[in-house]
Amino acid sequence: MGRSDQPPRARIALVDDDRNILKSLSITLEAEGFEVETYHDGQQALDAFSRSLPDLALLDIKMPRMDGIDLLQRLRGRSHIPVIFLTSKDDEIDEVLGLRLGADDYVKKPFSQRLLIERIRALLRRYQGAVVPIQGAAEEETVLERGHLRMDPQRHAVTWKGLEVALTVTEFQLLHALAQRPGFVKSREQLMDVAYDDQIYVDDRTIDSHVKRLRKKLRMIDPDFAAIETLYGIGYRYNEK
Repeated sequence: MGRSDQPPRARIALVDDDRNILKSLSITLEAEGFEVETYHDGQQALDAFSRSLPDLALLDIKMPRMDGIDLLQRLRGRSHIPVIFLTSKDDEIDEVLGLRLGADDYVKKPFSQRLLIERIRALLRRYQGAVVPIQGAAEEETVLERGHLRMDPQRHAVTWKGLEVALTVTEFQLLHALAQRPGFVKSREQLMDVAYDDQIYVDDRTIDSHVKRLRKKLRMIDPDFAAIETLYGIGYRYNEK
């Protein structure tokens, strides 16, 4: 008999038209304890996601029928599950576009499978921490309210002026970090520590892209939104005024 107290394995969707990557990476992920579902193109993955969403998706950018950018846009219309892009060395424009559309991270090909595993685990930890209720915690101790902003980490819920804002895990973490201490500047390095584990390197552009996407989402609710200020060469701060 299997042990009933074993936590369920995280389901990873791997979407790539390179069958060698599908095979080798799925073997590695399964050896690390993940349940892996593989898809050869974006349309095949989207059809499967409409039936059941994975816990995290790894998306290649350039694929037949439906590429990773298009798949991400369609996916973000229904879910904020963590998404990591797998990109080639020449896809810098697509990387930035992907982050602005709501991807949480990207890894360049050829990549270290160990690095990718670390990023997957870090992202799943952040996601699970954002959506799993804290037992015994009072709601007033966990809900953050700053002016028109209300953030409930237990429910991964954000509202601005009473209207819901759908954020990815990374966007939620960055906004929460800024709003916790209004008026105090957070450097890009500090925001990197919030969004990524210390052993994982990301560049400034990644944080900037997430912040731009965050602002865009809030301005869709309120065109006059200006609570996230940029201090050029320093970082960002949240202003309640």
